[in-house]
Amino acid sequence: MCRVVDLRQAVLAKNDVAAQVLRTELTARGTTVVNLLSSPGSGKTALLERELLLGRERGVAVAALTADLATENDAVRLARSGVPVKQVLTDGLCHLEAAMLGRHLDGWLPADTRLLFVENVGNLVCPAGYDLGESLRVVLASVTEGEDKPLKYPTAFGLAQLVVVTKTDIARAVEFDEAAFRANVEQVNPGVEVVLTSARAGEGLGVLLDRALAAGEGTGTHTPVMARRHTHGHGHTHGHGDTHDHDHDHEHEHEHEHGEDHVHDEDRDHPHVHPVAQTR
Repeated sequence: MCRVVDLRQAVLAKNDVAAQVLRTELTARGTTVVNLLSSPGSGKTALLERELLLGRERGVAVAALTADLATENDAVRLARSGVPVKQVLTDGLCHLEAAMLGRHLDGWLPADTRLLFVENVGNLVCPAGYDLGESLRVVLASVTEGEDKPLKYPTAFGLAQLVVVTKTDIARAVEFDEAAFRANVEQVNPGVEVVLTSARAGEGLGVLLDRALAAGEGTGTHTPVMARRHTHGHGHTHGHGDTHDHDHDHEHEHEHEHGEDHVHDEDRDHPHVHPVAQTR
């Protein structure tokens, strides 16, 4: 057990170094990374498609990279916005890592990209501990998932710099208790902004884009209490909790249970990459 935890900590430390390098490089070229985390089926792709289209309409150079275990379905949907989109298939890996992201951006990401939205693998456990060099970390939850979601996944919600509630057009039908959800978010991440959205009805549309632009300018970005207090070169405070929830520990125990240490070999090009659209 101690060996597994030590390995996890070493992997996270290595990832933090790679994330800092990537953040510095992208910041120097004027690109802001937004890391989107959620459970499967949260409506993340539907909302992102609307935000990408809005960004294009506003003349903001936006792009998206989406990661899944299988299929190119999300990339095909996002490509309808007309912005550059790339699909990464992780072959079973339940999260993206900074070095992986950097490799897949190399030679693909347009030089003038102002905002890069990274749609992480649908999972609130594995991706929570991995910094991708982002300037804004967003956690999304739909009204159908239950008001106690933040308490069940305290690392994911505790490290968020913005929390987005999706599918609010059906909130009344599923008896979503907004006050209870907000109270639970506040318990694990005091002061973080909670935004209500509906991709179908258009509620809250553009808020994610606005917050991403503000993060790129270094203004108004929430610093989670759980985050380690270390400041990166461009003045953005980011980090991961000193402790991780038990679900996260268990996930890593499972990954290494059969000696599958190849899932963290950042030199092995195991994910398949598919550029789906590069239309400006």
